[in-house]
Amino acid sequence: MQRIVSICPSNTEILFALGLGPCIVGVDDYSDWPPDVDRLPRLGPDLDIDIDKVRDLQPDWVLASLSVPGMEKNIEGLEQAGIPYLVLYPDRIQGIPADFIKVGKMAGVEERGKEWARYFEERLRSIQERIPQDRPVPRLYWEWWPKPVFTPGKENWLTDVSRIVGGINVFGEEGGQSVQTDWAGVAARKPDYTLVAWTGVPIHRVKKKLLTNRPDWNGLPFAREERIHILEEGWYCRPSQRILTGIEYLAHLLYPDVFQPVEPY
Repeated sequence: MQRIVSICPSNTEILFALGLGPCIVGVDDYSDWPPDVDRLPRLGPDLDIDIDKVRDLQPDWVLASLSVPGMEKNIEGLEQAGIPYLVLYPDRIQGIPADFIKVGKMAGVEERGKEWARYFEERLRSIQERIPQDRPVPRLYWEWWPKPVFTPGKENWLTDVSRIVGGINVFGEEGGQSVQTDWAGVAARKPDYTLVAWTGVPIHRVKKKLLTNRPDWNGLPFAREERIHILEEGWYCRPSQRILTGIEYLAHLLYPDVFQPVEPY
């Protein structure tokens, strides 16, 4: 059995989906799903992995990531330590099923990876086919971080998610993975909804009053309490199979007459 280390939460989720949980010997501090991950040794935050601890686990290879700026440091450390690794960097939504294939091939379960890729793409198509085409296009503002304000740009999977549910990411024409803006800049885009998924912050710690009280947003439609949705960051900020649950949940928020409430996945 291979010995695999995962140093990013989305990577851990992909490994478990592929049935490789028993092969995982260590994970980053933020990997929290599925619950079985709690039994595994922790190797530090995903931006600052303890490479010495990784080496002590004697992995056959490490599943690394560049999905968050700053993770380059981990890759440099693995290189210097001579530890084999595979890097995932799924900037767009199509990169997620492709990653299942890459990981499956690396782990010797390539057919399983292909099966998951097919399932992912089929479920996306199923959602898209049910999106109403006779309604106004919702303008969506995604907030990844509040101070300074960061939101996904053109080259990010959440721009694709917006399109899949029949909407528009109001910063979706701005180049790059992430866009730094401010409250006034958001207001100028005139979104219809505010979608909040602060990276690494549990949903119970994000309060709507932190957004409704912003001076630049006072009285604007997208800042009304019923137009602000606090989202589970694990369903949107991680490029794994769990984003499918996030997409279905968002579709339910926008079209509750068409999509049923979503059970946690």
